[in-house]
Amino acid sequence: MSFDDNMNACATLVERADPLRFRAAMAAPVAARRVLFPLYAFNVEVARAPWVTQEPMIAEMRLQWWRDACEEITQGDPVRKHEVTVPLASVIGAGDAILLDELIAARRWDIYKDAFEDEGHFARYLNQTAGHLTWVAARNLGEADEATVRAAAFASGVAAWLLAIPELEARGRVPLLDGTPAGVASLALEGLARLTQARAQRGSVSRAAGAALLHVGAALPVLKQAVADPSAVAEGRLMDPVAADRVRLGFRALTGRW
Repeated sequence: MSFDDNMNACATLVERADPLRFRAAMAAPVAARRVLFPLYAFNVEVARAPWVTQEPMIAEMRLQWWRDACEEITQGDPVRKHEVTVPLASVIGAGDAILLDELIAARRWDIYKDAFEDEGHFARYLNQTAGHLTWVAARNLGEADEATVRAAAFASGVAAWLLAIPELEARGRVPLLDGTPAGVASLALEGLARLTQARAQRGSVSRAAGAALLHVGAALPVLKQAVADPSAVAEGRLMDPVAADRVRLGFRALTGRW
C-alpha cells in the first residue's frame, strides 16, 4: 500500500520532530499509518507554531491558520492546500475537527509566559492536547472507550511534559504549579496511576484502535524515574524514551498490549 507525496511528507515531518510517535506509527499496521501520520504531523505543526517567533501576534496568526483549516473541515468546505491539511481532511470528520480546534486553542498557552491558573487548567491543557490527539486517532481506527484512551494519553502527556521542563524553563515559561521535588513526584505518580487505570481497562480498546496507543508505554519508565529521582526533571537527566523503548515497542506492537 503506497503513500502519496502528501502522506510521505507527513511521515517525514513526524520522523524529524516527533520520533517517539513516528516509531509507534511505523510499528502499527500500514492502514493505521494513513490515519496516524496526518494527525501526528498536524500535531507537530500546531505544537511548534508558538515557538517559531518571538512575536505573540504572529504566533496567534499561525495558530489561527490551523483553526481556520479545522473550520473548513468542520463545515465540509474544500480544505486549504497544504501537505498536512489535505491528507488530514481525508481521514477525519467534523467532530474530530472540532476537537482538534480545541487542541489548537489550548496551545495558545505556549505563546505567553503566564503560569497555569490551577491544577484544573493544567489538566485541561493535557486533556485537550495529548488527550484530544490520541482520542481522535483511536476512534478513527476502531472501537474504543474514550475514558480509557484519555487516561493513557494523560500519562503519556505527563511524561512528555516532564521531559520538556528544562527547555520550557529556559524559554521563560512556568511549566509546573509545584516545581518542588515533592510536586514533581506527585505529578509523575498521577501519571502512573492513570496509565495503570487505562491498562486495567485495556479490553475496552479494540486491537485496531490500540495502534493509537502504542506510544504510551514509553511513558512508564520516564514516570518511574521522575518518582524515584524528581530532581532529574529540572536537571534534564530523564531517560530518552525513544532509545529506552526500542525493544518494548516491538513487544507491544506484536501483542497489542500497549
